[in-house]
Amino acid sequence: MTTVRMDQLSWVEYARRVSEESPVVFLPCGATEQHGPHLPLGTDALLASALCEDVAARVGGLVAPALSYGYKSQPKCGGGNHFCGTTSLDGQTLIALVRDAVREFARHGVTRLVLVDGHYENQWFVTEGIELALRELGPTAKLQVMRLEHWDFCSEQTLADVFPEGFPGFALEHAAVIETSLMLHYLPNLVRIDLIPNDPPADFPPYDMYPSRTEWVPPSGVLSSAKGSSAEKGARMAGDICNGIAQAVRKEFAL
Repeated sequence: MTTVRMDQLSWVEYARRVSEESPVVFLPCGATEQHGPHLPLGTDALLASALCEDVAARVGGLVAPALSYGYKSQPKCGGGNHFCGTTSLDGQTLIALVRDAVREFARHGVTRLVLVDGHYENQWFVTEGIELALRELGPTAKLQVMRLEHWDFCSEQTLADVFPEGFPGFALEHAAVIETSLMLHYLPNLVRIDLIPNDPPADFPPYDMYPSRTEWVPPSGVLSSAKGSSAEKGARMAGDICNGIAQAVRKEFAL
């Protein structure tokens, strides 16, 4: 059976495909972080991986095992690092992890690599890891790298339809309608709809405090309501995301 997952291939088959097919390799980047009482700790990496597999099937790509630890959860976009189970990396650790992974894919002979981020706080650390790796590889390296956050591919029309009363913004969508709906689409057996909390949406000031003011965050860790989530909404958003990423990959890598 053909698989898009690198970790389900032997090294021999992986080497053959890299050499003969020059596939786009997708590297999901996530976190191990609380997602309320109704979603699993691995939501960010699970969703990034599922979306990567969906896109890879469309473009003849391969999906590497996810980087499943991310930068520290922040109160205003992830609830904060004080929740049990949230297991975070220092920024320099994540940078080094991404740098090493990118260098290794170059060593394998991969020439087209896409890092798909599913954890809001990762963005600039992933970027730095890519840039350091490419600097070390030098100007003669054949590797090209794309980095993206998957939620950016949800169209305005889809967001308007999913949020008829107004879109709260991606930062407040932590463990809310977008992630819950996408999980209901891809991994419904991991969602506990009956445990979606009734906390009001978080109301954060326009600044941060250190140590973090944990009382700013709803006790559930959900920053805006996940009520109204559905597999149908998830399928529509997944369609936007996967079509958009596939289109970008074909454009930038001349597929």
